[in-house]
Amino acid sequence: MTQTARDDYSRIFASDGTVLLHPDRPVARYRPLRAVRNFQKLIKDKEDTSLVFKIFESLPSKDFLPRVEELALSERGAALRASEPYLPEILDDHEALRRTPRGSLAHAYCDFMEAEGLSAAGLVAEYDRVGRPRYPDLVEWFINRSRDTHDLFHVLTGYGRDALGEQCVLLFTHGQAPSHGHLLIGYAGAANIAKTVRGSKAPVFGAVRQAHRTGKGAPSLMAQPIRELLARPLEEVRRDLRIPEPTVYRECHRIWRREGIDPYDLLSGKPVEPQLLAA
Repeated sequence: MTQTARDDYSRIFASDGTVLLHPDRPVARYRPLRAVRNFQKLIKDKEDTSLVFKIFESLPSKDFLPRVEELALSERGAALRASEPYLPEILDDHEALRRTPRGSLAHAYCDFMEAEGLSAAGLVAEYDRVGRPRYPDLVEWFINRSRDTHDLFHVLTGYGRDALGEQCVLLFTHGQAPSHGHLLIGYAGAANIAKTVRGSKAPVFGAVRQAHRTGKGAPSLMAQPIRELLARPLEEVRRDLRIPEPTVYRECHRIWRREGIDPYDLLSGKPVEPQLLAA
C-alpha cells in the first residue's frame, strides 16, 4: 500500500471519532519466509497459538483495510461496537450464558470451552504473546473481533480442536475473510496430516475443501450480533447462517477410528499406521 493510501485511511473517522487507521500503526510487510518458518514451528507445537498470529502478520491481505472500512463504518458495525465493544467479557461470563434456554448456542459454547479448558481471555493472552502494540483505531476492533469469534466458529461449524478440525476452521475462516495465512495453515496443515496418516482412506482434503466452501457460502459471522446469536437455538442459528453438517470431516473421523487411528492424536510425533480393526 502506498503512503498516500495509508494517509487517506488515517483521515477516515467513525461517527464516534475513532480513526480507521492510526497513523502510528506499522505498515504490514509481506514476509512469506517468516510465515513458513513459523508454520514449521507450529507443526512441532500445535498448541502455540501465538505462532498462528505471527503467520497472519507475515501474510497481510491486500483487501484487509477495505474490509475493515466496509464493516466498521457501516450502521451494523457502529451498532456492534456500541453493544459488543469487547467480546471476551461476554463470552467468558458462563454464568450469564447458562441462563439462556438449553439447546442454545450459548450452552453449546460453554460446553465446548469448559470441556477443552479454554477461555476467550486465554486466546487474548496468546495473542498478546506476539508483543505487538495496540492502537486506538477501528483496525484494532476488527482484529480483536476476528480473533474472539474463533472458538464460536468451532461450535457453529461442528469442527473440533483436533488437527483436522483446526485446519477446517481456518479454511472456513478463509472462505469468510480471505488471507494467505489461512490458506497456508489450512492446506499445508492438511497436507501434513495426510502425510502423517499415509495409507489411510480418510478424505482429508475433501474435508478441508468442504469447510472452505461452507465459509464462502455463509454470511460473515463476525458481522453478526454475537450476543443475540448466543441466546438462540444452535440448530436455528446454523440453518439461518447456512452452515451444514461437516459430513466429510466426520467421515474422516469414522474411517480413522476404524483404522485404529485416534483423530485427536495425529500430530503427537508418534508414527501412525492405519490398520483395519475387527468389526
